[in-house]
Amino acid sequence: MYLSLLKLNPRAKKTQKETAQFYELHRTILSAFPERNEGGPGKVLFRVDLDDTTGATNLLVQSEKLPMWERINGFDHFIISHDYKKYEPQLQINQLLHFRLRANPTKRSRQTKKREGILHEEDQLKWLRNKGHQGGFEIISALAINEGFAKSKLTDQNEAKHDTSMLSVRFDGVLKVIKPDIFLETLKSGVGSAKGFGFGLLSIAPLKS
Repeated sequence: MYLSLLKLNPRAKKTQKETAQFYELHRTILSAFPERNEGGPGKVLFRVDLDDTTGATNLLVQSEKLPMWERINGFDHFIISHDYKKYEPQLQINQLLHFRLRANPTKRSRQTKKREGILHEEDQLKWLRNKGHQGGFEIISALAINEGFAKSKLTDQNEAKHDTSMLSVRFDGVLKVIKPDIFLETLKSGVGSAKGFGFGLLSIAPLKS
């Protein structure tokens, strides 16, 4: 895997538009990877982090294949700086790690049978703990920050555009690795749904001693 950090130009119209329409940003990101006839982009996860102190717009991208960011249309004006590294996390049983995850926690409605956002913090944390049980990790501590609804537009097969919105919750905390092999697959695949809208990237960092 590869992990890239891109600093976007907050004044660029492309940045302003695509950080408000995450599916468009997803399409832009994919343009930096091989096209289908070249083998396809592989698994790609991303997250936008806004720094309230500096006003910086940071884009974190985890990818299966090597990115070629210069291929992005309008690269020079859109991206201020970019860097990437080979990402090979070394995981051990009972290892404690800081984590951040922006997710779209949902449940199936008993009435409509459709997926709907989980609105209460206690239920959001329960959802996260369940994902941990499935994904080879245990939540030690976590804070759920409700970010409201992320809005975007989807184009169907008839080229008609439809508005869509998805609950966005940012989780920050500490987790424990229970099953390293399963947890590694969780890191690769992401957590939860709506990954094309900037959800699901689970980033980790060692605890500071």
